Amino acid sequence: MRDYVIMTDSCCDLTDQMARELELEVLPLTMRMDDREYPNYLDGRAITNEEFYRRLRAGKMSSTAAVNIGQFEERMRSLLDQGKDIVCIAFSSALSTTYQSAVIAAQEVGKAYPDGHIYVVDSLSASRGQGLLIYLAAQKKKEGLTAEELVKWVEDNKLHICHWFTVDDLNFLKRGGRLSAGAALFGTMLSIKPVMHTSNEGKLVPVGKVRGRKASLQALIDKVGELGVDLDKQIMFICHADCLAESEQVAAELKRRYGVRDVYIHYIGPVIGSHTGPNTMGLFFVGKER
Repeated sequence: MRDYVIMTDSCCDLTDQMARELELEVLPLTMRMDDREYPNYLDGRAITNEEFYRRLRAGKMSSTAAVNIGQFEERMRSLLDQGKDIVCIAFSSALSTTYQSAVIAAQEVGKAYPDGHIYVVDSLSASRGQGLLIYLAAQKKKEGLTAEELVKWVEDNKLHICHWFTVDDLNFLKRGGRLSAGAALFGTMLSIKPVMHTSNEGKLVPVGKVRGRKASLQALIDKVGELGVDLDKQIMFICHADCLAESEQVAAELKRRYGVRDVYIHYIGPVIGSHTGPNTMGLFFVGKER
């Protein structure tokens, strides 16, 4: 049985340390600001999360680009040259062309490596939801699952990774075409905060609206009780767009209310943060359904 590597992209929003501990191959998407491109490396070598959100709060605009075919081809060839197969778990195809790039690269590279195998899986996930899926997959790899068995496990379980989040500044959703200008203005005036999730199709979907920040964070916590399974045995992930103190409060409430064992907190990286804005918070856990 050939050894294999789990490959993914930087929209998993894992810490660099966790990615290294899990022995992941992570390819960066790109954020562009002030006519300069910043690869979204997990270690922040191009731009730190703190600096990115400082600039965003100061009114800077940013745009993003997917991992391209050439990036995938180069990394895939390198791993196959080492005699390793690849399980690539990519950012949702409904939100980026990254998955399609990986598929095309795998097909092209595979022609030259008849003994190698590249499996590309659409995570239908985003941010630390994608990260949680990969984290759990890496545990299964450590348990001894083959590449084929791991692909099946990911396909069987990816729609049980719940993604629930709230956005603080509606203007970022407006810029991304997910909210009309009128609705953004009206919602901002009334302090309306959307409660959203990532659907089974991998899309960002508004589910509800609440008045005020506190209520929006409470709505996320409530969803854990509604959808979560084996809460006292779970490891949950929180991602935040420069609102660490609130994230820690949510984590404490999850432990108090549900007996959650561990909650890992980290930033939303510059790529996803470009589309959601400062103070966005996401909560990710395993549930009976999304």
